[in-house]
Amino acid sequence: MNIIETENKHTSGVYAKQTLVIVRGQGASLFDENGVEYIDCSSGHGVANIGHAHPKVAEALFKQASTLITLFESFPNDQRATLMEKITALIPELDRVFFCNSGTEAIEATFKFARISTGRKNFVAAMRAFHGRTYGALSATFNKKYREGFEPLVPGFSHVSYNNIETLDKAVNEETAAVILEAVQGEGGVYPASAEYLQAARRICDERGAALIVDEIQTGFGRTGKMFAIQHSGVIPDMLACAKSLAGGVPMGAVLIGKNIKNLTPGVHGTTFGGNPLSCAAANAALDVIIGEDLPAQAAAKGEYLMDKIAEINTPNIREVRGKGLMIGIEMKQKVAPYVKALQERKIIALNAGLTVVRLLPPLVITYEQLDKVADALREVLAMDLSSKE
Repeated sequence: MNIIETENKHTSGVYAKQTLVIVRGQGASLFDENGVEYIDCSSGHGVANIGHAHPKVAEALFKQASTLITLFESFPNDQRATLMEKITALIPELDRVFFCNSGTEAIEATFKFARISTGRKNFVAAMRAFHGRTYGALSATFNKKYREGFEPLVPGFSHVSYNNIETLDKAVNEETAAVILEAVQGEGGVYPASAEYLQAARRICDERGAALIVDEIQTGFGRTGKMFAIQHSGVIPDMLACAKSLAGGVPMGAVLIGKNIKNLTPGVHGTTFGGNPLSCAAANAALDVIIGEDLPAQAAAKGEYLMDKIAEINTPNIREVRGKGLMIGIEMKQKVAPYVKALQERKIIALNAGLTVVRLLPPLVITYEQLDKVADALREVLAMDLSSKE
């Protein structure tokens, strides 16, 4: 079977397909069908924080799949109860949790919970924001390339400048159900929120009776050097949406919920697969790895190491380097698609964030030897003039 031809024949068409067939992963490495190794600086868009094919997750999945795979949340379960205790312990003020299957589902849940809790309809989001592709999440997403062709979207959403306290203050009023912000804008170009901005958002929401939602779908579980990126600022939101790396690569999302969110009674929301024992078992194992190996601290140290290496690259092509922990954006003076391609040719898999930012999201278990190889490839590639290949 020719894998590429088969996928191209049957694909829906909504993905830009690579010509690279990946069949195996281990730690921070991916391997193609010929056994060629690549250093993964994408982590499946931030999913593989604990690396690929972690043995503890694999063991948990095998054991649970042999025991009980699916169970609706109306029936309590040992794996789910264990995970509820573990995940709410990470931010004790958010002591309730709703489990779902993805980040965009978590965002949709926050919007419903904000409306039912406040009795209000409107939401304030940020420019450059990306929150997902379902209709509510898409309505909070700013970039027109994701929105075009799908209007009309959900009414009641507005967007203000990110990291601008004045515009946020003017936008939030007595009709605002919630403000939703990313702690670090990922898809929007790797822009961290300042502590002052998040603290002001908390104050403004408190003053106006609006809920504060923080999207930690990409930043959660150690990525930025803390378990959650809001812990850099000391802000506690009313709801925190997370997903991606929660279950070690198994699809899972969650909303952590604080005391100000009310009226969450039976039937208000639900999901068939959310909180199933298989995903919960994987998440329990993944959290044990993240906490046991102190991956947030590893991300902080390794991120600083890689950022220092990038800062040594002497080229006028780089406009700015931004990030926290192992979430790094390199803004270039030209479009980055050719640079991402050139990195892949050198066995480094990276991402873009918009047209001009190279985004690096390696597994937090990446080794320093691998980071050196990444830095060497970046030094070579980013100094090239690839403007003719845009």
